[in-house]
Amino acid sequence: MILKNKISIAILAAAIIGLGGCASSEDEQAEAISNQGVQALYADARESMAIGNFAQASQTLSVIDSKYPFGPHSHQVQLDLIFSYYKVGKPDQALATIDRFVRLNPNHADVDYAYFMRGVTNMELDSNMFQEILGVDRSDRDPSKSREAFEDFRRLIQKYPNSKYALDARERMLHIKNRLASYEIAVARYYMRRQAFIAAANRGRYVIENFPDTSQVQPALEIMVSSYNQLDLTELKENTMRTLRLNYPDSEFLE
Repeated sequence: MILKNKISIAILAAAIIGLGGCASSEDEQAEAISNQGVQALYADARESMAIGNFAQASQTLSVIDSKYPFGPHSHQVQLDLIFSYYKVGKPDQALATIDRFVRLNPNHADVDYAYFMRGVTNMELDSNMFQEILGVDRSDRDPSKSREAFEDFRRLIQKYPNSKYALDARERMLHIKNRLASYEIAVARYYMRRQAFIAAANRGRYVIENFPDTSQVQPALEIMVSSYNQLDLTELKENTMRTLRLNYPDSEFLE
């Protein structure tokens, strides 16, 4: 997936010289960085990005952004800073920089990249750490950041349909739709456990109507059949069962 293709490959890696006996402190590093000129600073930042040292790059770029807000590289500095914040795990700073860039440069040639990175960053905020690292399914967690990411990508495609990031955005939207559908199924199953069968059936129907191209259609149909059975809604149950049998004949639910 495209994240950034403007990182120039450099050879020399910049090293920040500490002040006094506390060379590792961010304040002293920032002071040392700020003593350089804008061209040298930007060269150092690009070199740090090229070798994957995004923590150093974000610090250097932040100094440039605050000290030279109207410098010769100001726009590219902000775009690089967005990417560096994302890579170093500072999504709040990335989003703030994105929003500022879009607000001040709505017609910039690379504003589509800012929209794209907003979606990517919101997806990261919604990343399922427990499921990915520990194998624990947490599809029931609040999907608000996924919804924001979906809107970010939708806005990108709507405003810039020919953007080089549009295809990637569409693929991510499909992933998000599965995430949102999984959340609805998790809520429906919760309602089933609470014997709130009408609410469970409604959640299942919502998945069918809004996420028909996701992997959650089958469990949605199964929940609807079970709910209608509990509610003695025979006709709805049989109609849903036929749909399930037609589309998922191997469903264990039919055995």
